[in-house]
Amino acid sequence: MKDWENHLDLLIQASTPLIWIRSGEEERVEELLKQACSRLQPRRLATWDYIEGLQGILNSNGLAARQPMAVLQWVHKLDSNNPTILLAKDFHRFCEDAGIARMLKNLAGFLRQQPHTIVLCSGPWTPPNDLDDALTILDLPLPKEQELKNLLSNIAQASGSDLRRDVLEELTHACSGLSEARVRQVAARALAQRGKIGLEDLEEVLEEKRQSVARSEVLEYCETKATPADIGGLDALKAWLDQRHQAFSDEARDFGLPLPRGVLLVGPQGTGKSLTAKAIAHSWSMPLLRLDVGRLFAGLVGASEARTRETIQRAEAMAPCVLWIDEIDKGFGGDARSDGGTSQRVLANVLTWMAEKTSAVFVVATANGVERLPGELLRKGRFDEIFLLDLPSIQERFSILSLHIKHRRPNLNLPLTAVVDRTEGFSGAELEQTVIEAMHLAFAERRELEETDLILAATQLVPLSRTAKEQLLSLKEWSASGRARPASLLISQVID
Repeated sequence: MKDWENHLDLLIQASTPLIWIRSGEEERVEELLKQACSRLQPRRLATWDYIEGLQGILNSNGLAARQPMAVLQWVHKLDSNNPTILLAKDFHRFCEDAGIARMLKNLAGFLRQQPHTIVLCSGPWTPPNDLDDALTILDLPLPKEQELKNLLSNIAQASGSDLRRDVLEELTHACSGLSEARVRQVAARALAQRGKIGLEDLEEVLEEKRQSVARSEVLEYCETKATPADIGGLDALKAWLDQRHQAFSDEARDFGLPLPRGVLLVGPQGTGKSLTAKAIAHSWSMPLLRLDVGRLFAGLVGASEARTRETIQRAEAMAPCVLWIDEIDKGFGGDARSDGGTSQRVLANVLTWMAEKTSAVFVVATANGVERLPGELLRKGRFDEIFLLDLPSIQERFSILSLHIKHRRPNLNLPLTAVVDRTEGFSGAELEQTVIEAMHLAFAERRELEETDLILAATQLVPLSRTAKEQLLSLKEWSASGRARPASLLISQVID
């Protein structure tokens, strides 16, 4: 946070006329500006909002209420002997007005020769093109660990309660990714219920995180109980993931290993890509955030880039976590000419972040095919590795069928050799559907599941390997050229 404060001070000292701090945390921004004024004395802080007007300046309180143009005129008349920072709240709502935009442009030139600065504070916003040269953008990151620790300590002291060091550290870690306002809400509920804050509030913190992610528009907080044991086969991928999990430790940092970036899982539908993403998060005890790529591109021009920045910021604040980008080929595999290049700009932002990130965000991207994926996404260095999840082999089919039968009929022991032979070319999802269909057959006759039910169900299902044969062969050839590692130790049979 110190670097951010230094950057803010530099902008103010350099007579930057208009600063847009991209954040919805008005109270926190106001407090940070007060601290800046203290460091950069004799500057003073004034605030303005549409209802209350000017606040913080002697004899001017209430001035320019409901008059956004009037507050800009007030700034223009300020004496240079009284350096002032004006925090204009919600002012972005008035910038579409031609008069306001013109006045801001005029002020931008005037304030470069004055010790005054106008600060706009808002969340996502697409400024008018007229203000591009006048506006300097400054992103406010979510509170860092030390800020959260200080905030929780101050709340505990103010309430007369004492926080043990280990409890403070655990609460601080749990609150990572929440805004200051959200942390205060959790603390307020705890004080109302028990008169103190403590480990009992961890569940409340988790709920706030779910709510925080739910409000992000493009991220979904996924609860999962899946484990690697729920996945049949994919032994090579499981072994690789176990190695990467160890690389998140402090011991790995001391050894010189960087934090893992992520993995791209490519394969036909139903081969366990989504289940693998869920199993990674659960087995690593990390929150799973699912990125809805489609929502990134919804809305006004310029909003996609803003959503991307917000998503990256929120994911990094939730670290360590798993960021799951499902069906990335559909999100970034389109024609850039059809969307004005938006998809390419968003992809460039994501790729740059993936290559340069130093946070413990493990990206799991899934794709059904590679023909639509841009080449820069497949280049080495974007992901730690690319795996092909092929159709399951004989041994893997046996394992998958056994898992699904055991899950639904735990005390049943059926011979599966004949069923395995009749399910060549079936995906994991199709094998699961085979078991479910067989159970329907048995249940309709009010009897126990039998081997013949599984065989009959298998003969009635037409697998994807027959309807999309050419696509699957092309995927196998692409992987065999050395561009991806097989996720299974055993090579799956070639489709006839």
